[in-house]
Amino acid sequence: MEFDKQFMPKHIAIIMDGNRRWARAKGKPAGFGHKEGAKTLEKIVRYANKIGLEYITVYAFSTENWKRAEEEVKALMTLLQNYLDDYSKRADTENIKVKILGDISVLSEGMQKSIKRCMERTKDNTGVTFNIALNYGGRDEILKAVKNIAKEVKDGNLEIENITEELISNNLYTQGQPDPDLLIRTSGELRLSNFLPWQLVYSEFLFIDKNWPDFEEEDLDKAIIEYQKRTRKFGAN
Repeated sequence: MEFDKQFMPKHIAIIMDGNRRWARAKGKPAGFGHKEGAKTLEKIVRYANKIGLEYITVYAFSTENWKRAEEEVKALMTLLQNYLDDYSKRADTENIKVKILGDISVLSEGMQKSIKRCMERTKDNTGVTFNIALNYGGRDEILKAVKNIAKEVKDGNLEIENITEELISNNLYTQGQPDPDLLIRTSGELRLSNFLPWQLVYSEFLFIDKNWPDFEEEDLDKAIIEYQKRTRKFGAN
């Protein structure tokens, strides 16, 4: 499928929804859906790198996901840790930079080591920046940014008058990155679920009635083509 590479989005965010319902439809446990979803993610990130996307951000595990069954959470964490370890091993053969967005301080020691190792091993790669939102919550991210800024004011390092949108952006996990041009959510659900509330204010939204494990490269192509049909006005006439 052909799309205009001159008008490519720089940054695409994805809410990978539907792993569990995809598994249920096949009479399989949730873990099976998450494993298939991980395979889809790997395929899509490689394709994003191939077509020249600069950033791709995926919602892997939210601050609210801890409420799920303990067995499912444990399986998800194991899957994510193995995923990061695999990227670390392939850092020299795949030009993908991995970054984690979220509060990793509450994760297991092993997971934290895997995260730090993966980010260190891939930090000099020049292809797509692959952001994994892990133990991420949008309101929590903004709250942390506000606290950081408030501390700077309290310590006398910052005047209230100098607090700007740019300053707030620079205190978010996505510091130094452009906001997403396009948000894709699979499974047909029509909500953001506490995902990147600051960064998505001017993004184009696309909701796809397909569960994440069924998402293909051509679905990403179609999403980009749909994005290129839209006129982004950023509040102007």
